[in-house]
Amino acid sequence: MNKLYFLLLYFPTTLFAQSTYLLRPDRVFDGETMHEGWVVRVKDDKIEAAGPASSVPATGAEVVDLKGTTLTPGLIEGHSHLLLHPYNETTWDDQVLKEARSLRVARATVHAQKTLLAGFTTVRDLGTEGADYDDVGLKQAINKGIIPGPRMIVVTRALIATGSYGPKGFSPDIDVPQGAEEADGHDALIQAVRRQIGKGADAIKIYADYRWGLMAEARPTYTIDEIKLIVEVAKSSGRAVVAHAGTAEGMRRAILGGCETIEHGDAGTPEIFALMKQHGTALCPTLAAGDATSQYRGWKKGQEPEPERIKQKRITFKQSLDAGVTVCAGGDVGVFSHGDNARELVMMVEYGMKPIDVLRSATSINADVFHLADRGRIRPGLLADLVAVEGDPSKTITDLQRVRTVLKGGIFYKR
Repeated sequence: MNKLYFLLLYFPTTLFAQSTYLLRPDRVFDGETMHEGWVVRVKDDKIEAAGPASSVPATGAEVVDLKGTTLTPGLIEGHSHLLLHPYNETTWDDQVLKEARSLRVARATVHAQKTLLAGFTTVRDLGTEGADYDDVGLKQAINKGIIPGPRMIVVTRALIATGSYGPKGFSPDIDVPQGAEEADGHDALIQAVRRQIGKGADAIKIYADYRWGLMAEARPTYTIDEIKLIVEVAKSSGRAVVAHAGTAEGMRRAILGGCETIEHGDAGTPEIFALMKQHGTALCPTLAAGDATSQYRGWKKGQEPEPERIKQKRITFKQSLDAGVTVCAGGDVGVFSHGDNARELVMMVEYGMKPIDVLRSATSINADVFHLADRGRIRPGLLADLVAVEGDPSKTITDLQRVRTVLKGGIFYKR
C-alpha cells in the first residue's frame, strides 16, 4: 500500500480538495420535505444554498455527481452509548466491572468512526455506564480532529437513586461500583447535577425507574419533588433533563417533573401518552434495543413467534403515535452494534411509522427536541452535515443503510 493511498483511506478527503462543492443527487430531503431535482451548494463548513438546479450556481464549486441518491441532513442518533458494545459479546456487568476504561475508550474511538460512516453525524450519548467522564474526552478528541466521529451531546455518568441500579447480585457486605452516580435528597442531588455539568455534561440523565433492590420488577425511583429539583438546577445552566423510564408511574413522574424526553417508555399507557402530549414530552422508543436483547436471550426472529415483550412494545409504540407524541429516533445503540444505527429507523417503520416521518424524526425533530438549531435541516447557513444514500428512503426506509457519501462540517468522510 503506497503512502498516499494510506492517507486517503484514513483521513477526510477534503484535506486534499477544495472546500466549495455543488452536490447533485436525484433528490433532496431537507429535513421536512422531499424535493426532486434539487442541488445543494456547500462552502467551507456551511450550507450556502439549496434548491432547484437552475437556481443554484455552480461557479467556483467542484461539482459532485450523486446520481441515484437521496441527499439528507446528517442523521441524528438520539440514544447512544459509545462506551458500550453489544451484550452478546460481553455482558453489561462485565463491561462495567472487568473492562479497563482505557480498553473501553479504545473501543469507543472505533464506535465513533463506524457511527459517522453510517451517516449519523450527531449522537446524543446517554451515559458512560461506569466509565465516569470519558465521554467528555471522546467528544473533545472528535472536536479537535484527533479521531473521526459524530458531534456528541454527552450526559457523563447519569444519576440514579441509591440502591436502584447495577451491577447487582453481590454480597451486601461489598460495595460494588455502579454504572451511574448515586445521589438522593436535596443537597446531594444539587451537588451531583452541578458536578456533572462542571465536568462537561451537555444534559442530565436520570433513571426514573429501574429493577432496583432484590426485586426483578422495575419500580419508580426518584420522587416527583426530587425530579423537579434536578430539572430546576439543570435548567438554570441551560441544560435539559432526560429520563430512562419504562413503567407507567416512572414515566408519569418524569413528565410531571419536567424531563424533556422519556427513553424507552415500554409500559406506557394511552393516559400516559396523552400526558406526554399535553406537556410536550418527547419519546425515544429504542425499539432496536429490545429487539436485540430478546434475540440475545434466545428468540429466533423470523422463525419463532414474537416474545410478549416485543408484542407489547408494538402496542405501546402505536399508542404513542395515536396520541400524537413527538417521537425521537434513538435505538440505544451499544446494546447492539455501532454503525448499525439505522436498524432503529427501519424498525420504526415496521412498528407503524411512515418512512417520511421517520426521516423527520432522525433529522429535524431530533434537532428541535435536542435544541440543535444549527443542524437537522438542509438550509442556507446551517452546518454542512450531509448524507447521500442510494435510492429513496421516503419509499424504502432500508435505503438508509446504503450510505454512499458522508460530509460533516463540509468535510468528506465517505465519498
